[in-house]
Amino acid sequence: MKKTLKIISLVTCAAISLLLLAGCQDGKKLEKLSVCEVTHSIFYAPQYVAINEGFFEENGIEIELSNGQGADKVMSAVLSGSVDIGFAGPEAAVYVYNEGKEDYAKVFAQMTKRDGSFLMSRQKEENFDWNALKGKTLLPGRKGGVPYMTLEYVVKQKGLVPGKDVVFDDSIQYALMAGAFTSGTGDYVTVFAPTASAMELEGKGYIAASIGEQTEDIPYTAYFSKQSFLTKNADLVQRFTNALYKGQQWVNTHSAKEIAAAIAPSFADTEESLIETVVQRYKEIGVWNADPILTEESFDRLQEVISEAGELDQKAPYGDVVDTSFAQKAIDSVK
Repeated sequence: MKKTLKIISLVTCAAISLLLLAGCQDGKKLEKLSVCEVTHSIFYAPQYVAINEGFFEENGIEIELSNGQGADKVMSAVLSGSVDIGFAGPEAAVYVYNEGKEDYAKVFAQMTKRDGSFLMSRQKEENFDWNALKGKTLLPGRKGGVPYMTLEYVVKQKGLVPGKDVVFDDSIQYALMAGAFTSGTGDYVTVFAPTASAMELEGKGYIAASIGEQTEDIPYTAYFSKQSFLTKNADLVQRFTNALYKGQQWVNTHSAKEIAAAIAPSFADTEESLIETVVQRYKEIGVWNADPILTEESFDRLQEVISEAGELDQKAPYGDVVDTSFAQKAIDSVK
């Protein structure tokens, strides 16, 4: 009996050793790729699906994810070489291009096509009327950022004049807006999920409206990197885009409940039922791109919004700022 147990033990140890060896070998194949996201939000569900469902690993990539807390900070990290890929509003790439930088950032994949933020009020407003903003102070984010400009665009569409009918207080850093609002600053604030839903649960704010429901499709959040990085690491970027596209496909073909379960590990402090509620709402709004291609039409619309906000003196050529080759190859090869 002892001899049998010894043999079983040896076999078990051998099997474990082989598994560990295989794991080490697999580990060596993974290339690290650092990605800096503008904020951590359920709004970026396809990215977290790609991470948690192993789509990046399937493509030989280990993602190192960091939070930039603002598109300007994300772009600074990309240009300095601190990170490989930036994930933020593509307006950052337009600004850098217009500055005349030689090794400027190019957008190679799009994630979201509508604003994912929610307008939060201090009291419940069941039938919110945008005229309620008259004479109020709103915390909109960083001036020149897509969240600020999209909100400004919507407010104007509702017949209100920013700076006259409603005060846009952009003195507070993006990452601190929710905290400032709950501490008593401003009458309204725009925040992403799951922060918006968490504020409701705690009774610190209430969702009055979805900004994305009020706008046409624009390239809201996209991936970009320096031209030199894209050129030197074309295969790596292609594999990254392939994994991302698979995440987009997965989200488009699964229910809110299934998506919530998949991305839950990325939001450990949020109840899965709450994640499901947010995902369902984003599905209904239609915030996610079906594929990674940033079209010229939507790029032009983005620049119109930026121009109307007074943040753009000269439009950037689509072909110079956007590279769709990686996205197109992903669509052609990933099934």
